Amino acid sequence: MCGIVAIFSRGKPIEPGALARATDRLRHRGPDGEGFWISPDRRTGLGHRRLSIIDLATGDQPIASEDGHTRIVVNGEFYGYEAIQRELEASGHRLRTRSDSEIALHLYEDLGAECLNRLRGEFAFVLWDERSRTVFAARDRFGIKPLFYAWHDDTLFIASEVKALFAAGVPARWDAESFYHALTSAGGQERTLFAGVLQIPPGHYMIATQKRVRISQYWDFNFREERFPPPRRSDEDWAAELRSALDEAVRIRLRADVPVACYLSGGIDSCAVLGLAAKHQPRPIRAFNISFDSPRFDEKEIAREMAAKAGAEFVSIPARQDDLADHFADAIEQAETLCHNAHGVAKYLLSRFVRDAGFKVVLTGEGADEILAGYPDFRFDMQRAGMPAVPNGLVLPLDTVRKRLDVAPYWMEKRAAAAQSMQGFMAKEFLEKFPRSDCYRALISEINVPAQLAGRHPLNQSLYLGAKTRLPTYILTMLSDRMEMAHSVEGRLPFLDHHVVEVMSAQPVSQKIRGTTEKYVLREATRDVVSDTVYRRRKHPFVAPPATLRRGERLNTLVQDMLRAPALAALPYLDQKLIVAFLDRLPSFDDKRLLSIDRALMRLASACVLQERYRLAA
Repeated sequence: MCGIVAIFSRGKPIEPGALARATDRLRHRGPDGEGFWISPDRRTGLGHRRLSIIDLATGDQPIASEDGHTRIVVNGEFYGYEAIQRELEASGHRLRTRSDSEIALHLYEDLGAECLNRLRGEFAFVLWDERSRTVFAARDRFGIKPLFYAWHDDTLFIASEVKALFAAGVPARWDAESFYHALTSAGGQERTLFAGVLQIPPGHYMIATQKRVRISQYWDFNFREERFPPPRRSDEDWAAELRSALDEAVRIRLRADVPVACYLSGGIDSCAVLGLAAKHQPRPIRAFNISFDSPRFDEKEIAREMAAKAGAEFVSIPARQDDLADHFADAIEQAETLCHNAHGVAKYLLSRFVRDAGFKVVLTGEGADEILAGYPDFRFDMQRAGMPAVPNGLVLPLDTVRKRLDVAPYWMEKRAAAAQSMQGFMAKEFLEKFPRSDCYRALISEINVPAQLAGRHPLNQSLYLGAKTRLPTYILTMLSDRMEMAHSVEGRLPFLDHHVVEVMSAQPVSQKIRGTTEKYVLREATRDVVSDTVYRRRKHPFVAPPATLRRGERLNTLVQDMLRAPALAALPYLDQKLIVAFLDRLPSFDDKRLLSIDRALMRLASACVLQERYRLAA
């Protein structure tokens, strides 16, 4: 729920108008209310847009402590908050609201940064401590909720989305190196596409004072080292362990003072969530599905069958190519990142329909693939265990990864290979700035390799690196928070409950992949609540029909028009003449070739949208 803004000046007083503009720019995240607070010395300000889900009557923010010396703005949900409320009251705190958000304020008063260890959920928050004149900002363990910051004119700006920073006065400029990495690799945990704009990494907090700024990690998940084998247990016991943890994660995410629905595809992740949720609800749950106008990509009938098993009310929303074209630019503007398929646009449309149907909260299956090895690429990592590193001569080397891990994760090698086609669209002067750039050096430098990766199974190494890159920077952005909150819908993700992840981190890799079956333990753990079709079905990623395969249809035409338009010409990093020449050759390509370059063209088209919508300087 909600959008948050904070401004902290080390010099001149902050401008109230900047705080108001930034907060208003997040209206889509919180249409139910707005709140501001500016300190008496006008050096600190907090802004909040509210999506009311818990405590509809008294949960307005910013929330102040009893003595008024500490104030907080929160985005997201804390689960199990009622017990903590009782604990806080027993220790002498007087709560101003019955909101879950207030517990973070008082836990901080009692525990400082250690308060984060008591919080469970999807959240980001900023707190001002007047006594120590400290800004304390934190983000949930997996980065489900976004939190960006920038220093400009000796002032710290923090917000839920980058567009709010721009509205507050932070210059809107491309970061050339980040743009290069976005086209060629998975990027890192902190940098964004925009110069001077960073994000607090998942599982980290920031402390900012008049003299210093420090980013610290408070949580990480830890796979078992191979030299310490897991205990001998039956498959049934491993499945029961996951079932217990996942069932609790689903149950606590049904707590809301407004109706809760589920997103439903044909995959086991969302089906398992629906199946478990239905057991905890006295009335049928509404299950919303997105349907594509191509049998190869449409999962409507599988989802319908699953909804019938769960006793859910099934609603399917059609997403035609025309619909995807009509909303492509709006979805990219909300996401503030590059996309490689229109699946994010489909989620944008789905969320709009859900909100129009009267729902503010949905349970989703995002995150399961990243903790349970759901993607086909992970099967290659499983098969390559113990194999020596074999350099493959790619244009974009993975030297740092191979030196530190022996074998680079297969998804990294695929991305590096695909990056060769992206280089063909870049301006010569731009490419010369990054000769044989090792795109993953920055990522590896951010990770404690001896503590988190050394001695781990190659599959677990791949999962860990994916959870630090693709998960927060793409999946949780393009397919989760941004597309949902664009229409004031809060997504709740049981698979990324940290108790669930800690359970799976300790289980053997054979529970994740068994032969050619991915997510083996999840299938067994939820077999009674999912349809037989879903139980036996192999992984099919959620993908919209590729634009390049739909010759003459509007999304295809839109992408081509964008790449020929002035917006791309304004991007000095790309060579429009080369791109247009390539587009002119597309009619001669067969479907296999078209499919292979679709992701590249979608990235370029989404870059055009960002250039046009945000008027970014180079």
